[in-house]
Amino acid sequence: MAVKIRLRRMGKKKAPFYRIVVADSRYPANGRFIEEIGYYNPLEKPAVVKVDVEKAKKWIANGAQPTETVKALLKQNNAL
Repeated sequence: MAVKIRLRRMGKKKAPFYRIVVADSRYPANGRFIEEIGYYNPLEKPAVVKVDVEKAKKWIANGAQPTETVKALLKQNNAL
């Protein structure tokens, strides 16, 4: 099972916010997921990023691959 840490889009049209989730790579982008580990709201100034660092480190240690965007958000929160 290839596990990814990626963004799941939430919110209404033209007002997105994102949840950072751990999901099997075969699941649809906004579909089923294994665990939610944080959220990202790009519309607030400055953008709000909240990540459970312990969960993120645990999943990465177990082989989960973050996407490029999530990797940048994790580096911003010192989770990598």
